[in-house]
Amino acid sequence: MRVAVVLSSAVWFMAAAAVAELPRLEHSGDGSLAVLVVGDWGRKGAYNQTQVATQMGVTAEAVKIDFVISTGDNFYDDGLTGVDDPNFYHSFADIYTAPSLQKQWYNVLGNHDYRGNVEAQLSTTLQEKDPRWLCIRSFILDTKLAEFFFVDTTPFSDKYFTDPEDHVYDWSGLLPDRATYLSNLLADLDSALRSSKARWKIVVGHHTIKSAGHHGNTVELEAQLLPILEAHDVDLYVNGHDHCLEHISSSRTKLSFSPVGQGRKRGKVTLAHGIPRR
Repeated sequence: MRVAVVLSSAVWFMAAAAVAELPRLEHSGDGSLAVLVVGDWGRKGAYNQTQVATQMGVTAEAVKIDFVISTGDNFYDDGLTGVDDPNFYHSFADIYTAPSLQKQWYNVLGNHDYRGNVEAQLSTTLQEKDPRWLCIRSFILDTKLAEFFFVDTTPFSDKYFTDPEDHVYDWSGLLPDRATYLSNLLADLDSALRSSKARWKIVVGHHTIKSAGHHGNTVELEAQLLPILEAHDVDLYVNGHDHCLEHISSSRTKLSFSPVGQGRKRGKVTLAHGIPRR
């Protein structure tokens, strides 16, 4: 669990995208912000998910959060089977019950989510079941203090396509032209970051770019996503995937990396100085 603390009140509404094709949401507040970020959590309360959820409620109450960000792997092991999958309640609605967590949740997809019915998580039907839920493949969230850029990172990873092992991934909407999907996403992100005047620019994804955790660096994101973030002076990249809490920085760039995949089961970390490399 990762908490960034600065305080505010919130009004939410949809706004049309100004430059990029990415969907754009807007948070209207007093210029301050409190956000709680969690990833890799959906285990029907097991693997310490319930205990983490309890502490999230305590922390959210203490700092009066405005909203929650999920960095993906929302439902283990294989996403949701459909909009009526009871796992939505067993891993989300019936777990995060603290009054302080009854805020908007902004979710991206992780690799485990792609093993299920992706359209189910993206469906507005889930918002009808629990109005906190909002999941979009990639989108932008504007606030007065910071701008958040949510990126669908799973399709970047070659191994899910070339060596899926025994898993079946739902690539509907991506295939047969994965290359065009990724090219358009990177172009839209590049355009949005270039035009951003935000004081803080924060990018959110599921997969690591840099990490000392079990999965390590994601080479496809290092090659394709990282240059765009550095070119536009992004301040922070927040992700899940590695089940640990890290903060990675370097004197070579202002960009920092914060894996926060501790919504339940803890992973392994190798201690390192500076930015870890493979």
